[in-house]
Amino acid sequence: MSHANSPAADRPLKALVNATLHTGDSVLAGAALLLDGPAIAAIIAPEAIPPEAEVTDLGGGILAPGFIDLQVNGGGGALFNDTPDLPTLRRIAEAHRRFGTTGLLPTLITDSAETRAAAVAAVRAGMAQGMPGLLGIHLEGPHIAPERRGVHDARFIAPPDAGDLALLGGLSGLPALVTLAPEAVPPEQIRRLAAAGLRIAAGHSAATWAQAKAGFAAGITGVTHLFNAMSPLGSREPGMVGAALEEDAVWCGIIVDGHHVHDASVRLAWKAKARGRLFLVTDAMPPVGATQPGATEPGATQPGGFQLYGEDIRVEDGRCVTADGTLAGSALDMATAVRNAVERVGIPLDEALRMASAYPADFMGMAGRRGRIRPGLAADLVHLDERLRVRATWISGKMAVS
Repeated sequence: MSHANSPAADRPLKALVNATLHTGDSVLAGAALLLDGPAIAAIIAPEAIPPEAEVTDLGGGILAPGFIDLQVNGGGGALFNDTPDLPTLRRIAEAHRRFGTTGLLPTLITDSAETRAAAVAAVRAGMAQGMPGLLGIHLEGPHIAPERRGVHDARFIAPPDAGDLALLGGLSGLPALVTLAPEAVPPEQIRRLAAAGLRIAAGHSAATWAQAKAGFAAGITGVTHLFNAMSPLGSREPGMVGAALEEDAVWCGIIVDGHHVHDASVRLAWKAKARGRLFLVTDAMPPVGATQPGATEPGATQPGGFQLYGEDIRVEDGRCVTADGTLAGSALDMATAVRNAVERVGIPLDEALRMASAYPADFMGMAGRRGRIRPGLAADLVHLDERLRVRATWISGKMAVS
């Protein structure tokens, strides 16, 4: 990257040139993107760049909205469940930024009430400080089906009691996603949580088709990691998967790492879901962005392991697994998820980029602030080379080179 001029660093206007813009609405060649401090100011012709603007020549490649990941358990060697505090949040966000993620929901899987309260407090504090990349919180459990718990600790799984409902109700005003099993939480409680402004997703569920549909009617608007840890599609019982694919209004996150979901199943889901309702998530664990001493590639995924609930988790061939082979999150980053969607599944690049930014923003009600390149939206951006490798990111207009 080079600079066409050398203005003072405090000049708010910045112009990014010489990259193809994937805005989320269209693909533009030969345009410049003008940033005014933390926001996108305009898409203009290069000759219309104001003389006072700092110009950065991107040297080709793709400039797209920064990736938004709604399911991030860890990164940079840190696990949110282990230490739900501000340093952990910062470490996770910085690790994922190297892979194009400019906004994420740190995800706490099933745990004790004390750990959940600490996680919520940490995210509130991080949001108050304006921590770069922090968009809210995702509480995945503990109100899930024991028979579909996956790696979640069975000790903490239970229907919501008064304390749980008070904690969830207290999330009002904080961007929050809650994953629960619709058969484990009464519809009237789901309605109360949705009315409080929470985004509710079904997941880790053994629900029948009818139970899933009742949950959607009560206020569930999403499905967590489609196909994984849920009742499958059958000929006479469509289950959670069938209900999720059938219901056009429901958004579905999906892990495209070649391990959690077969590429053909991803392809079928993409064809079955209404456009804009399938988005990418990583379900990332600590190895993402945890570099080894002497590593030559910044941000490379560490091939070692980590602990979850005190149990050793191995990382083998890109899979995070327990001793008995149960998947325990992923070693996936969002840039790789986009590449996989394009190269393995056959999804067009512009759509894959929307699945990594626009659609998760839409699901979380953030479309008026981020997820696309439009005037007035946050200047959260990712610059990709021709191999879809991350070269740089911007969060609120501030650049970091990968």
